[in-house]
Amino acid sequence: MKLVVKTFRAMLFIVGIGLISLYIFGYAYLIKAVRVTYLTGHSTAFIDDYSYFDNEIIQKGNNPQPWPEATSYKNSLSENLDKLHQEYGTAAFLIIKNDTILREKYYDDYDQDSQTNSFSMAKTLVVSLMQKAIQEGYIKSLDQPATDFFEEFNTDLGKKMTVGDLASMASGLNWDEAYYSPFSITTRAYFDDDLAKIILGLKVVDEPGKSFNYLSGNTQLLAMVIEKATGQTLSNYLSRSFWQPMGATNMAFWQLDSKEHGHAKAYCCIAATARDFARFGKLYKNNGKWNGKQLLDSTFVTKATKPRFQDGPMYGYGLWLLHYKEKDFFMLRGHLGQYVIVQPEDNFIIVRLGDRTSNNNINSFSKDIYQYIDESYKILNDAT
Repeated sequence: MKLVVKTFRAMLFIVGIGLISLYIFGYAYLIKAVRVTYLTGHSTAFIDDYSYFDNEIIQKGNNPQPWPEATSYKNSLSENLDKLHQEYGTAAFLIIKNDTILREKYYDDYDQDSQTNSFSMAKTLVVSLMQKAIQEGYIKSLDQPATDFFEEFNTDLGKKMTVGDLASMASGLNWDEAYYSPFSITTRAYFDDDLAKIILGLKVVDEPGKSFNYLSGNTQLLAMVIEKATGQTLSNYLSRSFWQPMGATNMAFWQLDSKEHGHAKAYCCIAATARDFARFGKLYKNNGKWNGKQLLDSTFVTKATKPRFQDGPMYGYGLWLLHYKEKDFFMLRGHLGQYVIVQPEDNFIIVRLGDRTSNNNINSFSKDIYQYIDESYKILNDAT
């Protein structure tokens, strides 16, 4: 018995030393990371994790605009799509043609009111807020230097970094976009309780505005610029600018670093429904116009849906770009396979939310994207 007690005390001592060491060396966020992921049976962030964090509400308006359903609407898909969704752990899948829902299906315990994590689809919404702030005069233009808002970047290279560079992933910041390393800045940003401290500690190490390099830190800094320029929280500005005017039927949640600091995780982490995420596909498909009202400048939408750099043909301003089978698609895209895929000429939108993808390499399009497109077009062709 004495041996058991001694062993238990030794283990407590080791655990205690480990916890103290994490705090001393600046890795205290790992405690939260372990609690939220591994202790809930996951190995990374997951689509339902918003309930483990502090959140700010994105309020819906008093005049919701439910999506109309096509006369041939079905809450079922093809056998091939069902197999894909089982393989990849899909939660929601929508096929929208001519701004009406053609097909819609939810899996496991999810339904049309289920709110799941956008992950990096949120980047498109932040870039949309940037453009709205430009239209409303809070930000001068895409060419306004970020140092106008944050003197911390006033270095020889830093003063060249513009809000447009942040929106098009061309900042030159020293950010490590590693999702599965517990020691990367991306992991720290996800679980730490003070995002501003992390972002304002970054350095501009490469010439801004010269080439594409996908970094979540770009969007986080851009969001901080928007909040400082407008004097509004991201959630409130998003609600006023888009969520309410576009008739979202559900409120949404934007994860915060902590209640104490109150910074939205802008590069990710909006929990919303598939139908409400789809609205941003429609907005960009219709050149920034929503039911006759121009919410986003059409010139910006054209710019956003074209590549800025030759070495980055996959990305515009907040949107991913794909040329496939002689068609040009653009998409909102997030970790673990969150997609709003748009083909404007065919007036066609695909929404997929779930917890797995066929490839987690952010710099290439994964196989499942092509599979969803191919199988959805088969359904579309059969329906016409």
